[in-house]
Parts: sequence; C-alpha cells; structure tokens
Amino acid sequence: MSRIARFAMAVAWSSFLAAGVLEALVFAVVDPGELRWFGAAPVDLSAQAVYTLSFLLFWAVVALGASLALLLATQPDEARPPRHSPGWPR
Repeated sequence: MSRIARFAMAVAWSSFLAAGVLEALVFAVVDPGELRWFGAAPVDLSAQAVYTLSFLLFWAVVALGASLALLLATQPDEARPPRHSPGWPR
C-alpha cells in the first residue's frame, strides 16, 4: 500500500472516531429540536438530519486538522535520513 493511502486511511479513521466522540459530547448537552438560526428562526430539520449534518461537519473539520498536522509532521522524501549507515554497502 502506498504511503499516501496509509496517510489517508489514518486521517479518515482517526477523524471519524473523533467526530463520533465530539457529536456524542455536543448532543449530550444540546437538544436538536431547540436549535435556532442566527436570526432566531427555528431550524426546520428533523433530529436525524441535524445529527447527520453535524457529524459530517465535525468529521470534515477534524479531518482537515488531522491532515494539516500530518502534512506539517512529515518530511519530504529527499529530506529523510538514510535507513542504513552512510558507508553501507562497501
């Protein structure tokens, strides 16, 4: 498997799990039936639609943050130290 595929899977799964935890924490406190827009108009969506949209939004935000962290933490191929001693093989 390529390095990019492994990084994509790491970001997708970790952000999926984090979004699930974040949604559980948020909706343990917030009732989706009582949500209002900024102009105080009620949100005309079902509770399941609010849960789904918020999960996808949380997942996208966490995946963006994880992708940025992974991008900043990895080194380009040419900057990586060699895996063997400098004089190997002789």
